[in-house]
Amino acid sequence: MKPIRSYILRGAGACAVIATSLVGVSSHAGASGSTVNVVGYSIVGPAYTALENAFLQTPAGQGVTFRNSFGASTTQAQNVVAGQAADLVNFSAEPDLTLLVQAGLVSSKWQSTTVAKAEKGIVTDSVVVIVTRPGNPLNIKGWNDLTKSGVQIVTPDPISSGSARWNLLAAYESQILQKAKPAAANTWINNLIGNVISEPTSGSKALTAFLAGTGNVLLAYEADAAAAIAAGKAIQMIVPAQNLLIENPAALTTSGSTNAAANAFYKYIFSTVGQSIWESNRFRPTLPSLAAQVKKDFIQPTALTTITKLGGWTSVTNKFFGSSGIITQAESAHGYVS
Repeated sequence: MKPIRSYILRGAGACAVIATSLVGVSSHAGASGSTVNVVGYSIVGPAYTALENAFLQTPAGQGVTFRNSFGASTTQAQNVVAGQAADLVNFSAEPDLTLLVQAGLVSSKWQSTTVAKAEKGIVTDSVVVIVTRPGNPLNIKGWNDLTKSGVQIVTPDPISSGSARWNLLAAYESQILQKAKPAAANTWINNLIGNVISEPTSGSKALTAFLAGTGNVLLAYEADAAAAIAAGKAIQMIVPAQNLLIENPAALTTSGSTNAAANAFYKYIFSTVGQSIWESNRFRPTLPSLAAQVKKDFIQPTALTTITKLGGWTSVTNKFFGSSGIITQAESAHGYVS
């Protein structure tokens, strides 16, 4: 029997009113002074706790208070456009940051600031992984196993979640990397989405749902799954041979650009120390020197594509996530309404 699907009402209006996830405040003991508002996508919360605590121990961090908000990436971007305070933003994917550029809240030159120039504003990388139950009872070896009967997939909602867009785009491109024709890849992604039983609003909520027993396969960030395994959660992780490089942008907003503490912290998250903290939280660093040093610590896909190779985000968004996009049409066909 086909499992009951979790239907989710989607659309920009619905996303904008989704409650933001846990909002935290951290500050140096007894200190008062500048406040830095950090707004990010759901899974970076623990990494920012580590980054902020380390920064507070530096001379530049003395007297700084952080106010954090983490949630589904697109929803977070929409909330900032709607007026949520933000000095530093870190989203799952570039289109969410583009919403702030279009609203005049982030400089159009965010990729070429002195501190982020080498990395073009991308503060962390990751890849998409397949997560299974202990012992991998379905014997999942890679992407091609995900369309088999009995596979019940959990992946976030691509309207609210950047992670979801990375997951489904990587899945589709896995077929192209295996030399499938576009028509065959279209059929395959339709079959995969036919096996999706739940689309929570964010990557973190998808992991939580999976850990609570929903489904038997989860599509996730490598960083999120690896952190869960390190925390003792009973799951296994497969890094598919065909993959897509996840690139997570970070930028100062117009208010952050005039906030000395925000500027210092932005510089810190791109520094060698900051990038090492990212790496300890299972993200792939983008600082070239450190990335080369720690490459051996990560499983390297044998075939890895990038958004640049696919023609850039404008092309990718129109082809896959626009009103008549490949993934939008597949989602609609299987009951996930826009």
